[in-house]
Amino acid sequence: MAFPLGTSSPLLEALRDVFRDVFEHQYDDVVVYADRESEVVLHEGSVRMRGDGWLELPTGRLISPDAVHHIDIRSA
Repeated sequence: MAFPLGTSSPLLEALRDVFRDVFEHQYDDVVVYADRESEVVLHEGSVRMRGDGWLELPTGRLISPDAVHHIDIRSA
């Protein structure tokens, strides 16, 4: 028997809360680059790395994982 999980399922929300500390990280000082040569800077400053791969900026805006080549973490 299968139980469908919607995006607002209480079980799914509980699992997200349990694993949030494992999969999500907050950094105060990073540089997010869009290219290998580190020439195109997408963001400098604090960022929250969400469990789904997206980066959340202090303004609430999100950066897609597809746009990011690498991140230099200056402080944890």
